Amino acid sequence: MSELSGMTGFARVTGEAPWGSWAWEAKSVNGRSLDVRVNTPPGFDALERGVKAAASKLFNRGSLQVSLRIDMSAGDEKVTVNEPLLAALTDAAQAIHGVGLSGEAIATLMTLKGVVETGGSSLRELAQDEAAIATLTQGAETALNELAAARLAEGASLKDVLTGLVSEMEGFAATAAKLAEGQPALLKARLTKQLDELDAEGRVDADRAAVEIALSAAKADVREELDRLSAHFTGARDLLTAGSPAGRKIDFLAQELNREANTLCSKSVSLDLTNAGLGLKGVIDQFKEQAANVE
Repeated sequence: MSELSGMTGFARVTGEAPWGSWAWEAKSVNGRSLDVRVNTPPGFDALERGVKAAASKLFNRGSLQVSLRIDMSAGDEKVTVNEPLLAALTDAAQAIHGVGLSGEAIATLMTLKGVVETGGSSLRELAQDEAAIATLTQGAETALNELAAARLAEGASLKDVLTGLVSEMEGFAATAAKLAEGQPALLKARLTKQLDELDAEGRVDADRAAVEIALSAAKADVREELDRLSAHFTGARDLLTAGSPAGRKIDFLAQELNREANTLCSKSVSLDLTNAGLGLKGVIDQFKEQAANVE
């Protein structure tokens, strides 16, 4: 049995080495599927692939942004301009606009990733250093594990909230069940009164009228909807207990709950039962909103 996980979290892990310092940041927000975006200095593509592979083992859903910052030691720090890349960007921009670029425009191009490299050749050499890569890989894994812990903490809070909402829904359903017991008698009395008013001379066959009233009462029977609601409440509790990944299933369950609540309201012949159904729908909306945060 796993724990319920949310999809929102943040983690930051830092470290120092003879060549300088580093910091991994990992943050996550809601997402329909797993989307991992990694931002590393130029030349660290292998790290990016490793981070994505590690994230896929820890998470099922969510939009993740993972970034690495490296500060080289002051004695080794250099600034290098990637002149071929800057020239290519400048030529492309001039071809589009048909005029030469201003100094301000060129300065903007220099802010693009890879044009200006802090650390210069030292960063490129670092990307080939197996020991440094091993250190940074371990740091990334630690950041992802801390992010997973943050998401689990959110999941624990979500479980409490969602469990409480299931209890509220069960309360409204119990009230509806009690009110529904009087539906047949109430409907029969209403239809009989309408029939008496429309057929004061008694021309409508009594047996035919009784059959029509019985059919109408059957159509207004909400016991089937209440039974399905009860089954969905049990299913929701089971999913919350089983843990993630459960977000998609809980979201689908919320849609089914809403469908049954709508049918309950449409079949109601009393204001009290309608109000109970509307109250149930309100809690279902809250349940669905919170379920969207579950992995």
